[in-house]
Amino acid sequence: MEYTDLLKPEMIEMTRKLFPEDAIARAKRNLGFVGNAAGAYTHSLGIQEIREDVAKFIEERDGFPSHPDNICLTSGASGAVERVLDVLIAHSNVGIMIPIPQYPLYTATLTHMDAKAVPYYLQEEKDWGLSISGLKEALDAARASGTDVRALVVINPGNPTGGSLSAENIAEIVRFCEREHLVILADEVYQTNIYTETNPFVSFKKVVSQEHSNVELFSFHSISKGMIGECGRRGGYYEAVNIDEAVMAQLLKLASVSLCPNVQGQMAVDVMVNPPRPGDASYQQYAQELDAIFQSMKRRAKKLAAAFNSLPSMTCNDAQGAMYLFPRVEFPQAFVDEAKALGQVPDGLYCMQMLEATGISVVPGSGFGQVPGTFHFRSTFLPQEHLFDEFIDGFKKFHPVVPGQVRGEPL
Repeated sequence: MEYTDLLKPEMIEMTRKLFPEDAIARAKRNLGFVGNAAGAYTHSLGIQEIREDVAKFIEERDGFPSHPDNICLTSGASGAVERVLDVLIAHSNVGIMIPIPQYPLYTATLTHMDAKAVPYYLQEEKDWGLSISGLKEALDAARASGTDVRALVVINPGNPTGGSLSAENIAEIVRFCEREHLVILADEVYQTNIYTETNPFVSFKKVVSQEHSNVELFSFHSISKGMIGECGRRGGYYEAVNIDEAVMAQLLKLASVSLCPNVQGQMAVDVMVNPPRPGDASYQQYAQELDAIFQSMKRRAKKLAAAFNSLPSMTCNDAQGAMYLFPRVEFPQAFVDEAKALGQVPDGLYCMQMLEATGISVVPGSGFGQVPGTFHFRSTFLPQEHLFDEFIDGFKKFHPVVPGQVRGEPL
């Protein structure tokens, strides 16, 4: 699609030596969406045919209807989140409920838009699930202080926690938001990254449909994650469910300000939601590569969780989804005191010492939020599998030694 000369009659035989027939046919099909000019503007909501493919993908996934008019393609899921928050935030007293721990996109965007974050804590002891009583307590406290709470953000599967919500927990959340008149913002970009048999991915759209709920919902997806991980191409979308037509009109206006999402990202979304099918020339290779990546990530997730749980003063929930583990670390009081004397947070000092000692880069839990008095860090399990034993050995050599060196105490 980027080098259309490859599709010219005089070059097509050479192209057939490089690409399978279905890839060539797909390039011609998708170029037809844009008049054979992938550098031109598209509709502000995205290419109609691709939005139709997204709707078909959602219908196949959930078993309930989806309409392309409710789909908006965006330059990554973060662009979709920002656009929806822009509509929700009418003044500086608007509050948006966000999970703790959370992906910092939300607090940063709320700060940028001069709105209020209303945090609620995920339950580490229950595989990072949501407590309805905890949601209610946080909501009531915010409303009692005069905050105009309008929406609830849920990240499922979780970043940074790696948790995957059960269908029952999602149904509880849907009913809670319906009662409390909250819009649900469902960040579901890790929906392909599921490593557990007990908590398979269930979309909020599916549960809302099953419950016959009239709750307002925006769900987000992206090409950045899954097994393909084309994050730099910046392709994503949101689906709007039970949203008033007047609000949809305002969302169209906002999309029009940016003219259109980038076309290459839109095309990548189309490949994600409409991949090679059985019988296609490239299907076998596609399926084999996808499964190989998935099985490797699943092995790495289990191996890293087991390694963390084998270390002293460290506990870690299994990775149910996403690309992360969020282990909890118990520090000796001497290390906590030393970090404070240095003007640092203990988990931040720990992570920096780990980087300096081993070259392993992890993110302190304080960067995502955590229950006061607890300490965590986020680690991916993305290092290549042939490097994974060395990666884990670095943790094991560092963890029992470095924090204790501050005061000479063992961890």
